[in-house]
Amino acid sequence: MPSSPQSPVSPMPQRPPSKSRLSHWTTNALSEIGLTTLYHSSSDIHILLFSRSIRIAAYASSTLILAAYLSALNHSPTKIGLFMTLTLVGDTFLSLLLTLYADSLGRRFTLGLGALLMIASGVVFATVGNYWVLLAAAVFGVISPSGNEIGPFRAVEESTLAYLTRPEERGDVFAWYSLLGFGGAAVGMVACGWVVEGVQGRWGWDVVSAYRVAFWGYAVCGGVKFGMICFLSKAVEVEKERGGEEEPLLRGEDGEGEEGDEVEGKKGSVWRRMLPNVSRESLNILVKLCVLFAMDSFASGMAPLSWITYFFKTKFDLPDGYLGTIFFATSIVQSLSMLVSSSIAKRIGNIKTMVFTHLPSAIALALIPVPNALPLALFFLVLRACTQSMDTVPRSAFLAAVVLPHERTAIMGTINVVKTSAQSVGPTITGHLVNNNLFWVAFVVAGSLKATYDIGVLIVFLGHKPKEERLREANSEEASVVADDREIEPRVPGTKP
Repeated sequence: MPSSPQSPVSPMPQRPPSKSRLSHWTTNALSEIGLTTLYHSSSDIHILLFSRSIRIAAYASSTLILAAYLSALNHSPTKIGLFMTLTLVGDTFLSLLLTLYADSLGRRFTLGLGALLMIASGVVFATVGNYWVLLAAAVFGVISPSGNEIGPFRAVEESTLAYLTRPEERGDVFAWYSLLGFGGAAVGMVACGWVVEGVQGRWGWDVVSAYRVAFWGYAVCGGVKFGMICFLSKAVEVEKERGGEEEPLLRGEDGEGEEGDEVEGKKGSVWRRMLPNVSRESLNILVKLCVLFAMDSFASGMAPLSWITYFFKTKFDLPDGYLGTIFFATSIVQSLSMLVSSSIAKRIGNIKTMVFTHLPSAIALALIPVPNALPLALFFLVLRACTQSMDTVPRSAFLAAVVLPHERTAIMGTINVVKTSAQSVGPTITGHLVNNNLFWVAFVVAGSLKATYDIGVLIVFLGHKPKEERLREANSEEASVVADDREIEPRVPGTKP
């Protein structure tokens, strides 16, 4: 019987990815950009992240108009540069005082005090025009010439974030800490620029009165930040004299040095006992970091955001609204790069990420004043913004890892003091260069120094293992040795293995 012809086998239709596979992809994507870590973080971490965003928004709004505001008050570029320098010098002493005693006075107290000082300085800038009164308000209220953190509050916040998170999660938390900061800067700049231009165009206000509106907004941001700090819990405060991971590194195995420390503590004054103990190894690392960061910060001081905005405003005659939009865009670019930096650091390490992302921005900074056409100058500005702050996350994670938990606030605060001190010299030098029509020299020198800093970090710290990693390796080796000893333990003759 003839067999019936077989019908052609139709190809099986491909099924869409299952929900479980899509869920797996989504989970990996959220984990890659740190949202999973952020979601499971405590409310204290959320408060610190968003309060920093508000503070940076205030800093950025004042930075956008600071040089122009002082110029509108008939101060020369030299006096403007001196104002920025003295502001940074004063903030150095304020940072040193508060960071050394922040853990003893209380982290919530220190952050709340900073918010109240912001309110006071905003009110002074909005109502007073005297040069020296404004300088005092800038010092104690932490008005930032650079738009970045220059006071003690970042050191306290970073130390607290490291204290509240596990080592493997710090990269993600610090990434969002930086990202939300740049997001706040973007909002602060664009809002300030268009509000200043709007009140002048719609209501006919003079330029000084328009600029003072922005400083009223600065005071409001300080009030909002203070309200958020009030909701922090006691978990943010450091525990005193904890044992555990500190003892093996600070004392000998036989407990040697314990009695001497106790006698020294009794002899010391109350203020001396409030100071943190820092190990010799951490001091060695601290010296190297201070030298390198001082070079980078001096370069930043020669080209802070206040001078950069003043450069574009004077060279290309840009109105405040367009100026705010430009730097809104660069801040958005910077904030998006934060997500990428955390992912890169997980793959190639913190040091390589710091160097390979920061070096291109240094080159772009040196090239900003070269073109006479606005589009090309903006190209170098945006190119710099693409990688300018990608080193922030791995640098914070690296600093948190190379020192002990009880040392972090003091060491990070000391580094910030050194950076601020070095940065304070730059604005005055740039002011003199502006007076002599040599504005472009500041950009070239700043970019060259930053490139030198990047190479120095790579040479000094490439291959350096943080203490936490060495402790884990030591514990792992000790466990493996114990396991090997059990395996080769001699057996009594005649007994079964």
